[in-house]
Amino acid sequence: MLWILTQDKDSLINVKELTVNGKKIKGIIGSATLDEWSKSIGKYQSNERALEVVSEVFNKIEENQGHSVTFAMPKE
Repeated sequence: MLWILTQDKDSLINVKELTVNGKKIKGIIGSATLDEWSKSIGKYQSNERALEVVSEVFNKIEENQGHSVTFAMPKE
């Protein structure tokens, strides 16, 4: 389970998947029984920075060996 605190600190969401679209990172939310939808969870100065942030999330998941993970999106 992955909980993400959005960059603007307005939402804490349970994310199923992360995607990078240019400078933005979106979290895919939902389950097999519900319709999936996405929410913008961060916007960065470049596509490269957005990819770095996703890599940070991946490393956090690995450190926790797949257990419940919390991650706060960096401001920049």
